[in-house]
Amino acid sequence: MLSEPMINRLNEQINLEMLSSHLYLQMSSWCAYKALDGCSALLSQHADEEMAHMRRLIDYLQETGGLALVGGMQAPPKEFNSLQEMFEKVYAHEQFITSKINDLVHLANTEPDYATLQFLQWYVAEQHQEEFFFKSILDKITLIGLEDRGLFWIDREIAALAASGSKEVTAIESTPQI
Repeated sequence: MLSEPMINRLNEQINLEMLSSHLYLQMSSWCAYKALDGCSALLSQHADEEMAHMRRLIDYLQETGGLALVGGMQAPPKEFNSLQEMFEKVYAHEQFITSKINDLVHLANTEPDYATLQFLQWYVAEQHQEEFFFKSILDKITLIGLEDRGLFWIDREIAALAASGSKEVTAIESTPQI
């Protein structure tokens, strides 16, 4: 059985994962509105992934006798000054989520709650991958730039990343080149 502090922190993480999903879904919509189809597809996929992270936490709470609590939240931001600013916010958000996962790991380690500690290792590895992934997108934006046709090329690069992660986005690859 989980301790009350662990149940509370896992519930907090459930709601942070839901917030992440909503944030990326809103960003996906902003990108679609700006005709950045590749970025929109990638962020939509990422929103689904974050929802899966939330469900994984809910399942763990239920398996261990805890009550999952899904709360309300504020709407995520809907406007961004640039694609770079938006991805900087994604990267900062992922760093924040990593810090929250690390707090959970610390709690599991100090209680000690070895089952939860083992469960959380997947999230530790996932957060490392996500930070690396979004940092690489920011690096591509810096390398290519957003002037002239840079925005077009960035969107194509991100479309390729999205296509490699899901079959739903393969139509983007077959779009005629300009």
